[in-house]
Amino acid sequence: MITTTYRTADEFLEHAAPTLEKDEAANNLILGMSLRIKASPQAFETTPFFAIVTDRDRVILSAVMTPPFRLVLSSDADDYGDAVNSFAKNLLSRHLPIPGVTAASALAGDFAEKWSQIVKVKYHEGMRQRIYELRKVNPPQWAQGAIRLAARSDLDLAEGWAIAFNDEALGTPAGNLRGFVERKIESRELYLWTDGSSIVSMAATTRPTRHGVGVNLVYTPPPFRGKGYASSCVAALSQSQVDSGYQFCVLYTDLANPTSNSIYQKIGYAPVCDSDEYIFENDL
Repeated sequence: MITTTYRTADEFLEHAAPTLEKDEAANNLILGMSLRIKASPQAFETTPFFAIVTDRDRVILSAVMTPPFRLVLSSDADDYGDAVNSFAKNLLSRHLPIPGVTAASALAGDFAEKWSQIVKVKYHEGMRQRIYELRKVNPPQWAQGAIRLAARSDLDLAEGWAIAFNDEALGTPAGNLRGFVERKIESRELYLWTDGSSIVSMAATTRPTRHGVGVNLVYTPPPFRGKGYASSCVAALSQSQVDSGYQFCVLYTDLANPTSNSIYQKIGYAPVCDSDEYIFENDL
């Protein structure tokens, strides 16, 4: 097994993309991150980490990390055990802080166990998610209102909703969400569902890849829930992306939230695989 690291996203994608794109929806996170870094390397304050593990020119494991965020791993191989061992040892020699790992469930668990053994750290399970793919929208019973792009004048409201989403869905410190939302608006990635004069729900696109695009930041304030706004917003946004030329949309859900998992399946999202995250305690 040979671990090769790359200084740029372009170099990494040249070697890893052909394997990752075999299951583009499942690999939306690692592909989308890499493509974003390739397009705007100056937007990242820390140096990203890229690596692949190969066996006789076959890519067994791909890895991307944008510190201080978690390591993201991908493998389409059943026999990735030796690659995980080799990569973990190589990673240790680089003295990189690894706050956690996100990957398909089995791979995430196997890497967490191996890393905890060689670094002597404890770890705990983070969010368990399911990745969904939509290729054709199953139209819901449309709620009152319509979807529109967010405008600069919506920044304050959208920032507040992004903070609420972060607290409710992720349970992590918000950070600079104003800048994040501002960039979403400027890049025409943030959408709002309006009912009359009221803005009642939002959703965004994220991580475009060769054939697909992600949907995230789905949020409806408590007073507007139970009226079908989120379903309509996501369905309309997904339809617009398919109409624009994408072959599919990708969406992550928290498995602890059965309501959202049910809603998205009703509008055409089908499960692809599960993705788990593990958090390392007192890492290097």
